[in-house]
Amino acid sequence: MVDLRGITNSIWAGSDKGATAARALLSPLELLYRGVVSARSRLYDAKLLRPEQFSVPVVSVGNLSVGGTGKTPVAAWIARQILERGAAPAIVLRGYGGDETMVHERLNAGVPVIVAADRVRGIREAIAQGVDVVILDDAFQHRRAARDVDVLLLDADAWTGSARLLPAGPWREPLRAARRASLIIVTRKIAGANAVDDLRRAISRVAPNVPVAVAHLAPAELRSTATGYTLPLHVVNGADLMAIAAIARPESFFKQLTALGAIVRPHSFPDHHRFNRREARALADSAMSSDFVVCTLKDAVKLESIWPPQAGSLWYVSQRLKIEEGQPHIDKMLDNLLSVTR
Repeated sequence: MVDLRGITNSIWAGSDKGATAARALLSPLELLYRGVVSARSRLYDAKLLRPEQFSVPVVSVGNLSVGGTGKTPVAAWIARQILERGAAPAIVLRGYGGDETMVHERLNAGVPVIVAADRVRGIREAIAQGVDVVILDDAFQHRRAARDVDVLLLDADAWTGSARLLPAGPWREPLRAARRASLIIVTRKIAGANAVDDLRRAISRVAPNVPVAVAHLAPAELRSTATGYTLPLHVVNGADLMAIAAIARPESFFKQLTALGAIVRPHSFPDHHRFNRREARALADSAMSSDFVVCTLKDAVKLESIWPPQAGSLWYVSQRLKIEEGQPHIDKMLDNLLSVTR
């Protein structure tokens, strides 16, 4: 199977002559795409296109680029914060690939998760279930649905200093679109302080009035898909790991494991890859000499039902979201949001 994601990533991020030439060839299409995006945005800004309004507060969690900024864990974390404050949230998402839906159900059991390509219809379905707040996972560009809060995620790990739009780069909108946000959360997995600061400076130039927070998505523990048994992360120090990742930026996951002292044997697949039994058996066979077979939660929810029982435990690394900067901005956003429901 051709890995189109890998090909596009090599074009978008590559520094060799081939990647540079490919981006140059795609520049006319990028200009056309930029014009369409800009025209659509101006129609909404001028209120010539009017978003649908709703009877409960709506929070959008989205980004400006294709994949990999942490939308699902951040949306799930916001749902948990709302639950802890005594309100009833629901998650509405397009559900591309199916894995995000299962991840939400795993992270917040009991919170309704509604899959709808038409987000307006999905919101109305959530309201019919009696929820207090609707959280849209991946909807920054879906402006037909009105929202009370627009949370925009920007990934410090992927920031290169420029924002090339599709198809010459991974960006859906230019960085200046960040000024539409109510709150910007800079996410990071392995990026250091310098990368975060570079991105924050870029944000301050185009959206100086939007509050900014910083969140770290860090490994928390190992959990067995078979038993639910957990192990502390230090057990991977010096261990031989087969690491499986079908996510937008698998290298970040592999680097997290390497930073914990593991010997990592990486197996990457296209984002949202649907594993079959043959692939699961092949992975299990390849892992016979490894101490652990480790994947992300996004992969575990698809692999656990087809993982060969004789292959031993399949482990996934749960991610912990830690707010490193800007907690008062987040508290204020949630307080204002829930004051409407009360």
